[in-house]
Amino acid sequence: MADAAGVFIKICGLRTAHDVDVAVAAGADAVGFVFAPGSPRTVDAATARELAARVPAGVLTVGVFRRQAVAEVRRFAEESGVRGVQLHGEEGPEDFEALRADGRTLLRATAEHVKRCGEYGEDLLLLDAPDPGSGKPWNWGAADFTAPEGRWLLAGGLNPGNVHEAVESTGAWGVDVSSGVERERGVKSPDLIRAFIEAARG
Repeated sequence: MADAAGVFIKICGLRTAHDVDVAVAAGADAVGFVFAPGSPRTVDAATARELAARVPAGVLTVGVFRRQAVAEVRRFAEESGVRGVQLHGEEGPEDFEALRADGRTLLRATAEHVKRCGEYGEDLLLLDAPDPGSGKPWNWGAADFTAPEGRWLLAGGLNPGNVHEAVESTGAWGVDVSSGVERERGVKSPDLIRAFIEAARG
């Protein structure tokens, strides 16, 4: 990433056509649909397919999974038509290798320190807080924080008020947000989506 103006932005946990339209119109580079069970943002494959169909080819549609078998991930991805898959759990390199043949963009989400993007065969790396989707930040501002090499997204506790500082501080190639653009848990705010994207790019 050369500067904040070019930061890659993913808006995650979308559940309605209006929110998808707002995110795309505001300039999001990717939109995420949660298939992981137990989240207030979870959607089924049929709903995700309807939402993904609204998204232009230049914007990446991502299915978000957590601790789900490769067969289940593949089934949801095929039924929904998403062009990217994000694994957030204890998946290993073999899981990414198994999904590589499907031709989708692969995202690896982790709360652990990682030296570079691509260690597991992922196309994009996402550094998240230990409790993903909670809105609780992790200490990306710590003096000993070392940014990974390559294409990586910062997530966890970001919102319109802190995202620009976070990008400037870490040099993140991109950012990912879900709860930070919600008016209540699981319910997105169009105004906050627009404000986040504007703030991220400074």
